[in-house]
Amino acid sequence: MSGVPVAADRRWMWTDLRLVPAAAGAWALTLAAPSVSWQVLAVLAGAAAAAAGALTRGRPAGAALVVSAVLAVLSLTAAGAAARSWDRAGSPLPGAGGTVMLELETDSDPRRVAGVGPPRVVVEATVTRLSDGADAVVLDDRVVVFAPAEGWAGLLPGQALRTRAAVGPADPADGVAARVSARGLPELLGRPPWVQRAAGDLRAALASSAARTLDQPAAGLLPGLVVGDTTELDPVLAEEFRRAGLSHLTAVSGANVAIVLAGVLAPLRRRAVDRRAQAVVAGLALAGFVLLARPTASVLRAAAMGAVSLLALASGRSRVAVPALSATVVVLLLVDPRLARDAGFALSVAATAAIVLLAPGWSRRLRTHGWPRLLADAVAVSSAAGLATAPLIAGLSGEVSLVSLPANLLAAPAVPPATVLGLLAAGAGPLAAPLADCLTWLAGWPVRWLVLVARTAAGLPDAATGWPAGSTGALVLTGLLAIGALALWRWPRLRALALALVVGAVLLGWPLRQVTRGWPPAGAVLVACDVGQGDALVVPTGPGEAVLVDAGPEVAPIDRCLDRLGIDRLPVVLLSHLDADHVGGLAGALAGREVGVVATGMLSPADDRGAALSRAAREAGARQEVLVPGERRRIGPATVEVLAPAPEIATASADPNDLSLVLRVTVRGLRVLLTGDLSAQAEQRLMRRGVDLRADVLKVPHHGSADNDPDFLAASGARVALVSVGADNTYGHPTRRLLGWLSRAGMRVYRTDRSGDVAVAGTAGEWAVVPRGADGSTAAPSAEASEPSSQPLPAPMPARPGAGPWRRPGTVGGS
Repeated sequence: MSGVPVAADRRWMWTDLRLVPAAAGAWALTLAAPSVSWQVLAVLAGAAAAAAGALTRGRPAGAALVVSAVLAVLSLTAAGAAARSWDRAGSPLPGAGGTVMLELETDSDPRRVAGVGPPRVVVEATVTRLSDGADAVVLDDRVVVFAPAEGWAGLLPGQALRTRAAVGPADPADGVAARVSARGLPELLGRPPWVQRAAGDLRAALASSAARTLDQPAAGLLPGLVVGDTTELDPVLAEEFRRAGLSHLTAVSGANVAIVLAGVLAPLRRRAVDRRAQAVVAGLALAGFVLLARPTASVLRAAAMGAVSLLALASGRSRVAVPALSATVVVLLLVDPRLARDAGFALSVAATAAIVLLAPGWSRRLRTHGWPRLLADAVAVSSAAGLATAPLIAGLSGEVSLVSLPANLLAAPAVPPATVLGLLAAGAGPLAAPLADCLTWLAGWPVRWLVLVARTAAGLPDAATGWPAGSTGALVLTGLLAIGALALWRWPRLRALALALVVGAVLLGWPLRQVTRGWPPAGAVLVACDVGQGDALVVPTGPGEAVLVDAGPEVAPIDRCLDRLGIDRLPVVLLSHLDADHVGGLAGALAGREVGVVATGMLSPADDRGAALSRAAREAGARQEVLVPGERRRIGPATVEVLAPAPEIATASADPNDLSLVLRVTVRGLRVLLTGDLSAQAEQRLMRRGVDLRADVLKVPHHGSADNDPDFLAASGARVALVSVGADNTYGHPTRRLLGWLSRAGMRVYRTDRSGDVAVAGTAGEWAVVPRGADGSTAAPSAEASEPSSQPLPAPMPARPGAGPWRRPGTVGGS
């Protein structure tokens, strides 16, 4: 603020922040509205409107003007929420039941649902007609549609169609009237609007050019960076961008809008074109870009900010950024209340607010100390956005990226050329494919740099560190950052000390942490990875090598767990069955690792998910096998025995859970029984066959479901039970009934939802269970037991820090 009087600066700040309480109030009320009846919302709208009218009599100023603005916005928000709630209450869709015929219009591009199995997509749509037998009702209800990819994946926004579907109720917080599960191919009714067809052609041209010209993963990243098309984006790369704090580059955001507007306005300004003409041209470019990139939360926010800026340009008045952002938030929440719960929208607003409030002053301070302008601006913008979004990211993901700032600084120079060249390639694609390919090839170089930066940053040890998730974690980090910033501003002498502490942590603390991490424990024979509501178990077989049994529901958790363990080779991957909570993360386990065999038990002939598994194995360079009872495999120190399923039960009508691959793994005399998702009926069938189930450690079937047989659990004779289960899951797993059975069988229970990763370490004569801890800190060997065992475990082995037999130097851990 050099050269600006303090009093004037304070008046500017007061004027600039007047609309912030109104935006905050609208956001808070929009979040709360789904849990409030429409009658209460209507009363609130009327009361707020009356109070605002009373305050605006005369000429309100100062606090009265701010309060009246807040009340007016709350009245509009409550009225809109009441109308939507009343409309949902009167809609026949949620209670339609069974299978009905729907006519609807798509509102978004279909998005693929991850997982091994028949490809499926989800698409937002508006139902225009409901037919149930001879009756038909005309509607205007927004829904979310789950459908098979065949026939649906290529649909464009605005496409009218007819489909037979099952309709179910939706959570009021979803902001839609119902959830729709489509059956079969859609019947298209006409064509989508020409503007959507044109935008679709441009998006398809860029994706095709990238596929022809670039190798993966750059070919999948470029369309996402330029036009928000993440169809071919490698999910493992997306996770690496997230860990590096670069996830905003995998899809369109405000940076893209800024680049587009700057590219359009720069030549006009050089030619001194009239401001109003500049605003018209830039407005057309902005509208076209939003159509091309699709109106997602972050694009809408950025586009609305751009529209406000263009209005200021046309009127000749200076732009006031914070009121513009506040007004944008209010308008967008009134138009689409679902944005209130959209993480991307919240991150975009926080980043924009920090950039307009903090970055200019920080950049000026850096320039006064001799920094070049471009470098000062880059550091100021990245630092401001990173600090503002860090609490939100920590609350959402339970992690704090420690490499975000340097990664963003290194990535920033590559974003403008990649975006501009990608947009030019998209425009040239339908007209001149060779020219588009040339532009795409040029864009590939900055995109490859982005990939290199993300992978290098994400691969650093402690690139992201654990943090308490949820609102508590976000508030704690906000407080710590605020206190730190205030202390450094109030006492300048602390800045040198803070810098010394940071340098010391990097040069001394970080290497010391790699040596004394204590995870994985020495002599580990099994690790149950914390992958949420799913299974993923690792059996170490050598340095950097392990057998993997199941891969959890998502790519990120299993990839992180294998990284923590230093696993870069999987001689055998065993999949108990093909449900998404066991194989959804398979791509994260296979990517970047050497894979030998991918094996399953006998599958039902009606299970059509085998083709997708074969494709995944082939792409990983692995061969596929089917295991049957009686087979034994020796893999390093581990012996794997196949106990089930018997081939004769793999019929078309068999339940996939009951066809789970049941294994006993023996390492250094310790026996572990792995049971997939067996039901009580399948467990009883195994016992009738006289299968030897004896083990020291039991992986509890089906995440602790009550559909278990207590005699089967007791027949294992295990002293420890591992429950792989997600925190706050909606199934109520593990059930109290199941935990009671395990307790009566004399087992001590360890749960991944409470203990994080859980390792079993030692030999048959002396072994222990070592939980890593949900926060990433290795717990005492007997901590986190859900139910006390009636018989004590053997004396715990000392866990020699960093002495795991398969640990490789420099691997990610403790994150």
